[in-house]
Amino acid sequence: MEDALKQSTLLSIVIPCYNEEATLESCVKTVLAIADAALRLEIIIVDDASKDKSGLIGQELAQRHPEITYLRHERNQGKGAALRTGFQRATGDFVAVQDADLEYDPQDLKQLLGPLISGRADVVFGSRFLSAGAHRVLYFWHSLGNRFLTFISNMFTDLSLTDMETCYKVFRREVIQAVTIEENRFGFEPEIVAKVAHMRLRIYEMGVSYYGRTYAEGKKIGVRDGFRALWCIFYYNAYQMPLPLQFLVYLFIGGVSAGVNLLSFHLAYRGGMTLAWAVGVAFVLAAVVNYLLCILLLFRHKARWSALGEQVAFWLFAGFIALVDQFITHSLVSMGMEPLSAKFVGAVGLVLVNFLGRRYLVFPSPGSKPWQ
Repeated sequence: MEDALKQSTLLSIVIPCYNEEATLESCVKTVLAIADAALRLEIIIVDDASKDKSGLIGQELAQRHPEITYLRHERNQGKGAALRTGFQRATGDFVAVQDADLEYDPQDLKQLLGPLISGRADVVFGSRFLSAGAHRVLYFWHSLGNRFLTFISNMFTDLSLTDMETCYKVFRREVIQAVTIEENRFGFEPEIVAKVAHMRLRIYEMGVSYYGRTYAEGKKIGVRDGFRALWCIFYYNAYQMPLPLQFLVYLFIGGVSAGVNLLSFHLAYRGGMTLAWAVGVAFVLAAVVNYLLCILLLFRHKARWSALGEQVAFWLFAGFIALVDQFITHSLVSMGMEPLSAKFVGAVGLVLVNFLGRRYLVFPSPGSKPWQ
């Protein structure tokens, strides 16, 4: 018997919990029921500052069952933050996510473990759209929104998932503990999908049952979480996109920067500045906006805010572009073009040059950056 226990799999199950007094105990009991001679459990309940009796229930469960650990946040932060706390405490061979609301059947976790235990997978996602099992029929627009978000996510990650937003995600412990989770709320789902996709891991997907609940029964995800998911899909994937798609993103960045450039130039020139000074001031303001947007949207994984070399490279390149901008604007004005139109031509004409300079000189690939 002792030899069997030594060879059994230890699964860490993280249960994020916020105001789930009605279902938490039942959920934990159904999770405990999946343990057997081949599967040991470590259950980590993370109470995200619940205002009901969830905390008392969690503490009592931990006192009765040695395999349960109860953790509590002093202030409510969201599902992603609760998972981050739980993942850090996990010690099992594999780590799974289990919501406390009983929308998913823990028996399905044993099926999801199959590819992981056999060594074929690093991550296994449960899909509500692949299963032939029982599914409660609920909101059409939720279902449509889920499929839309999954489609957009797949476009960015180059995966072929059917249910990106699924709760059931099971990882090798080394994998999930190597990921830095930044999202505090439901943005965790698209974030983790993006990050494991970029790690080039072996990802599997299997069907699971789903017993969804209504808002009256305590469902918490809402419309704003859908918009946040879209942002997360973009934010955590943009820097990995092929060069042509990165340029399309930079067109937006360049467009905003060009707008700042033109508006600043117009105000400065109409305010009495000389042409040269107006061009220079407008360019510096636009360059600052451009730098911040580049880091926020495209090159944040390569950026080193405190690195002197990066800042020097950026401003040297910006200085070169500023000289070209001055030359183009002055030349067109001397040829009779109206100053604002001349400035517009210069700003638009330098978008591609700006992108290539930032991509290859200011924010090059990590291995080739001397100031890392």
